[in-house]
Amino acid sequence: MRNSLLALLLAAPLATGLASAVQAQTAAPAQPQAQDLAYPTKPVTILVGFPPGTATDTVARMLAERLAQRMGQQFIVENKPGAGGSIAAGLGARAKPDGYTLMIGASAPQAINPHVYRNLNYDARTDFAPIGLITWLPYLFVVNPDNPAHNLKQFLAAAKAKPDQLTYATTGIGTTSHLVTSVLLSKAGATMVHVPYKGSSQAQTDIVGGRTTATFDTMVSSLAMVKSGRLKALAVSTPERVAMLPDVPTVAEQGYPGFDMGAWLGLIAPAGIPPAIQTRLSREMNTVLADAAVRDKLADLGAQVRTTATPADFGVMMKNEYESWGNVVREFNVKATD
Repeated sequence: MRNSLLALLLAAPLATGLASAVQAQTAAPAQPQAQDLAYPTKPVTILVGFPPGTATDTVARMLAERLAQRMGQQFIVENKPGAGGSIAAGLGARAKPDGYTLMIGASAPQAINPHVYRNLNYDARTDFAPIGLITWLPYLFVVNPDNPAHNLKQFLAAAKAKPDQLTYATTGIGTTSHLVTSVLLSKAGATMVHVPYKGSSQAQTDIVGGRTTATFDTMVSSLAMVKSGRLKALAVSTPERVAMLPDVPTVAEQGYPGFDMGAWLGLIAPAGIPPAIQTRLSREMNTVLADAAVRDKLADLGAQVRTTATPADFGVMMKNEYESWGNVVREFNVKATD
């Protein structure tokens, strides 16, 4: 029974992302372009709930640069890390809904944290206006290059032989990194000590330094260190191998069929943003993401471009993700400690 539930939980987050991607490709053409707006007439701020160097920050800065080129005003990324992205989400929810404060929505603050933290100062279901899906982020399971395990199966066997002696780093309690690892360990019947960090950089640095054993983090944040040989990748979370690391097998290949997990990033705004601005931003963002150079650059970083045709489509996906990740949080009884 537990295995069948886990299979459902594993499939749900990716399934909703895939449904959105297919919808974007097959839906009727987007609504006719609205009349050109006097927007933006001043710089636009994009709030990011994670530190510089994380996947969310990297994607946000690339998008900000391209939107600035297209729309003739600066798009400024402001990092407000903490509480798994919820600090930035709270600030964004209270911002004036005039189109000059936007946020990078993500699996953690929009779909996971509301089920983990008791006292969030925002409602993920009502306080935000969807603009559009940006990317899907595969996760890499990485260890120190000196770790004797040559693959995930060997690593998990060692973890099972030493219950609660090995450690795994994440980007915080209740983050996608935490939940993806929880699902993997549950399926393997292994237990490790969780060490939460505020971001990817310090977590990976501590693995290199031998202070933490492993992490399951986004490919965007870990790819450079894997390519430089400072980290060793044992598995990728997607159902198929990724082009950037063709020699790294999937989790599914290594004894866990059906394992298919990751995270999404999208652009959102405070609820109440004028619909014309919401539509304009969606159209401009999708134009940016349709550019082959942008898609190639994101692919090189380890992100998979996926878009939604309209803000309403993205809103449906966000609702589904909220429900799917809530099931995972309840299954593993994940709660914040403060």
